[in-house]
Amino acid sequence: MVQEINTIKLAANKRDIRGSRRVNRLRKEGWLPGVVYDTKGQSQPIQLKRHDFELLLRQRAGENLIMDLALDNDTPRKVLLKDIQRDHIRDNLTHVDFLEISMTSKLRVPVAIRLTGEPFGVSQEGGVLEHLVRTVEIECLPMDIVKEFTLDVSQLKIGDSLFVRNLSPDPKKITIITAPDIAVASVLMPHVEEEVKPEEAAVEGAAEPEVIGEKKEGEVEEGKEPEAKAEKGKGKEPEPKAEKGKEVKGKGKQKE
Repeated sequence: MVQEINTIKLAANKRDIRGSRRVNRLRKEGWLPGVVYDTKGQSQPIQLKRHDFELLLRQRAGENLIMDLALDNDTPRKVLLKDIQRDHIRDNLTHVDFLEISMTSKLRVPVAIRLTGEPFGVSQEGGVLEHLVRTVEIECLPMDIVKEFTLDVSQLKIGDSLFVRNLSPDPKKITIITAPDIAVASVLMPHVEEEVKPEEAAVEGAAEPEVIGEKKEGEVEEGKEPEAKAEKGKGKEPEPKAEKGKEVKGKGKQKE
């Protein structure tokens, strides 16, 4: 199932102001600077009311917007909203790009995929639905661009998947460029982490690793005697030996 996009009208003015300081002044005055690229790739700076354009985006969120853009009340021309930039802090719009298109030439655009229904594998089997691909690229004429594709996932059981080939656009109008074998949605078994029992955790925490080279109590290092043995006999000095022909004190008289 597809939902078509309707074109909308948009008024803007040509912009002669250049330079970051002067453009920032425009923003403070409520203007949104932008650029229109024509079919030959040439650019035209423009400015439009930021508040009005913000409201438009909120009403058409997620769409490929095709607009009838009139510059300075000139004849409207068909443009496609190509890109928008926002202030990453306040989320305000800061710049917008449009691409002029021909209604008779095909173009490539991304289209969103919306899942509908509750899978059997989720409601009856306790599985988990995973939305793997959220957009696909299509090729078509501007008038045939669709807002989104819808995909019914209610029949999916655990282990089942739906693929890009399961989308159903009108083959006469739309060609899907994204590979057909890419999975869009799957129902999987829930991932359950094993819990460690308290008694197992206590046993694991009690065992301490042995440090290589660390001496245990009472263990003697290889190649060395125990300290007690090494000090045995310490504290007694050996008696001096008498040299021949000399008197040893306290041992009598020397012979003449």
